[in-house]
Amino acid sequence: QVELVESGGGLVQAGGSLRLSCAASGFTFRHYNMGWFRQAPGKEREFVASTHWGGTTTSYADSVKGRFTISRDNAKNTVYLQMNSLKPEDTAVYYCARKRGSYASSSYRDLDYDYWGQGTQVTVSS
Repeated sequence: QVELVESGGGLVQAGGSLRLSCAASGFTFRHYNMGWFRQAPGKEREFVASTHWGGTTTSYADSVKGRFTISRDNAKNTVYLQMNSLKPEDTAVYYCARKRGSYASSSYRDLDYDYWGQGTQVTVSS
């Protein structure tokens, strides 16, 4: 069965960095786009970043562009989110997700993702 397991969250001061990892299993990872989303308390889940199945194309939300970097290692079945210059408004539960359909186009809509991890908490203190 498909499984996505995030790790790497934690508490960090504003301006600091964290790297999130998402280990995937149960499907042919290199055939699927992967994304990161986040949900802050009292807010809707929002798109953060995505990576094309081939790893050649990435997309970012405007709020994280220039600070976050998504990458993938198809040999390790893992997708990463490097987060630099963190701000208190980045505080949220971060989820990785698999885009529905192999060899698909990118998407920022959570409805287009069919499997989700359990999430990892990121807290940025001011």
